[in-house]
Amino acid sequence: MMGMDFGEIYHFLFETYAGIGVLVAISLVLCVIIAAVLELRTRKTYVDRGPATEEDEWALFDDGEDQPQDNE
Repeated sequence: MMGMDFGEIYHFLFETYAGIGVLVAISLVLCVIIAAVLELRTRKTYVDRGPATEEDEWALFDDGEDQPQDNE
């Protein structure tokens, strides 16, 4: 049988660089899955919000060129 005992698994996960990388990768995947599930639940809960207006638009790279600037 190819059984690994708890000590070998612990040593791999917490005492080697590859094991720490595995832990980090698992953590990232879990965070993405949890965020996606929560986002879907939020969209299902707030489905009756109505249509969005152009004034409510928000963009990550919006530099605000459409807003007047007073530099005087």
